[in-house]
Amino acid sequence: MQAEKNLSALREGERCIISYIKPSVMSDRLKELGFTSGTPVICLYRSFSGDPAAYYVKGTVIALRKNDAMRIFVIA
Repeated sequence: MQAEKNLSALREGERCIISYIKPSVMSDRLKELGFTSGTPVICLYRSFSGDPAAYYVKGTVIALRKNDAMRIFVIA
């Protein structure tokens, strides 16, 4: 069984599918960037401190701060 967790919990190289985005000030912007339900995402890199992290989504690499990535729930 696959577990649901937030995007910020992914390790480098881990793949997932977006389940949903928790509503926030940034949720519309995240959807515009390609973070939509059913979209595959790969965690590419994390900074030394772990914040921000780079994610590959819809052919683009996007860096997100941990507090924004925590609002995106995924199935890994």
